[in-house]
Amino acid sequence: MPTDHDSARRTAEARAAVTGSLASVGGSVDAEMRTRAADLHSNSEAIAKQEKELAKQTAALAKQSAEWQKLADTSTKKLNEIGDIQNWAEMIERDLLVLEETLRLAEGKPVPDSASGTNGWAGGGR
Repeated sequence: MPTDHDSARRTAEARAAVTGSLASVGGSVDAEMRTRAADLHSNSEAIAKQEKELAKQTAALAKQSAEWQKLADTSTKKLNEIGDIQNWAEMIERDLLVLEETLRLAEGKPVPDSASGTNGWAGGGR
């Protein structure tokens, strides 16, 4: 029959084994958590650095985009001016043709042959 002394010794050994096991598991978990915390800290610093660089690049991109928009606006304005000049030149040409035809009719001259093979400004015959 086991004695109280044997029972106490077994209880103490069991307690020591459980305590040792818990300490081992706790140490393992603690080491893993410390490693994870260190990784999180270093990753956080890397992300902060990347965020700063991204903000810098975004500002540079916004500046470049504004410059391109200004160039596009200037180019559009110049193209519109060229179109206005072309319209003006066509109006002057039409006015000169009307004036030429008016003078021809006033002087009573015949309709000249045109380079296009048609007769006269208004398409009339001789």
